[in-house]
Amino acid sequence: MRREVVIDQIHAAFDGNPYPGDAFLQGSFEGCEPAEEVGAFVGKTDWSKLDSAMLDGHYAALSFFSEAGFRFFLPAYLIADLREQLQTADPLFYLWHGFATVSAEMPVRSQTFQRRSGGTTLLNPKRYGAMTWVDHARYRLSVFTREEAQAIVAYMTYRRRSDAMGLDKPRIDAALAAFWRDRAENAPTHEELQRHLNSEERFTSALLRAREEEK
Repeated sequence: MRREVVIDQIHAAFDGNPYPGDAFLQGSFEGCEPAEEVGAFVGKTDWSKLDSAMLDGHYAALSFFSEAGFRFFLPAYLIADLREQLQTADPLFYLWHGFATVSAEMPVRSQTFQRRSGGTTLLNPKRYGAMTWVDHARYRLSVFTREEAQAIVAYMTYRRRSDAMGLDKPRIDAALAAFWRDRAENAPTHEELQRHLNSEERFTSALLRAREEEK
């Protein structure tokens, strides 16, 4: 698949998404960095107009966005990455991280510890109980519709094929197998989301009318 075809698919999948609102972009509130990074995106209601240098300068925002913020701004990063305009930001990492198991040996004086993250490794039992890395990744990335997931699969497949050194291929394969291919086939569609929103709006309107009539 050619790069421009993938870019067109990303636009088709994400262009209609509404801006979440200034108050709903930030997901992490630990320390001052999240507000500083995500704050740069406040009021940016058209992701397609964001400059790649701005995206690169706020690469850490991908870690601090709310799910809604991540969904809205991710396509800007994906397209900039496909056009090879990013020097620091790595949107691909956030699409495979958690699904692929990464391990490393860390020596501490006379002892060597095996440190693992991703997959079925526990995330942080003191804070998240029995949640694993893959549980957390599934939760965060389940925000994407079927069409959006299909565009993401196209992006990941393109990146996999263009990875001459093969460094990311095992991680991409793990994420595609564990989550993305199924998401691209079975996630709710844009139409299903809109039907749900319309139904909720009708219910809310009816409820308000009933309350007004009771006064």
